[in-house]
Amino acid sequence: MNIDLKGKRAIVCGASQGIGKACAMELASLGASITLIARHEEKLKEVQAQLPKDSGQQHHYVCADFNQPEYLKAVITEYLSNTQQADILVNNTGGPPAGQAYEAEVSAFVKGFQMHLVCNQILVQAVLPYMQSAGSGRIINIISTSVKEPIPGLGVSNTIRGAVANWSKTLSKELGKFGITVNNILPGSTNTQRIWDLVKNRAQKQGKSEEEVAAMMKSEIPAGRFAEPEELGAAVAFLASPAAAYISGVNLPVDGGRMSGG
Repeated sequence: MNIDLKGKRAIVCGASQGIGKACAMELASLGASITLIARHEEKLKEVQAQLPKDSGQQHHYVCADFNQPEYLKAVITEYLSNTQQADILVNNTGGPPAGQAYEAEVSAFVKGFQMHLVCNQILVQAVLPYMQSAGSGRIINIISTSVKEPIPGLGVSNTIRGAVANWSKTLSKELGKFGITVNNILPGSTNTQRIWDLVKNRAQKQGKSEEEVAAMMKSEIPAGRFAEPEELGAAVAFLASPAAAYISGVNLPVDGGRMSGG
């Protein structure tokens, strides 16, 4: 099976920690040169220094805040005008805050839409000319299992994630003729700061300890545990590889079997 990514350039968003960092590490281990995108320069420098590096690999970073889409557009356009290469794009950013959909301010939906779908669109439009020129490309979006089964207490997130999934499916149909695949990874409960923030929030609302809430959440997962970020990174790396050239338009749950649906 060919999973060699030597000579490829991967742009990984939200790469300073968690799932994004794990994706960057795995893609680099397969030979790709990595461009990290996140807000905090010091954290980006730390991850850049940790990335596996062999001869020919050159790892870069770009500082950008997804709350500022026009700035993101400017910096990624300038960056790509210099590197002239983008083979893999991993769209990933932190989810909207927890809460009921009916209680959310309209501004929360607008912000979530901007950070997830609008910024994803900006990045796709930035990398597309380089993928078209190469006659191949991989676009992988980190979304959520809420695409298939809405998660209680994540009203804004459920709404925005669904929009991103349909956008992605549409792109997969439009871009296939260019040799570009578009797929979604749907993480279940994963051992990142995000899941522990949700645990804390539920514990406060339910009057339980965080340990009790975490144990209850794990009991709903057939695998009996939270995923590790590296397990998401492995799924992303496979979809980015030559071996996955005929896989496009899919929503791949990586959730330990928790979801009831397929």
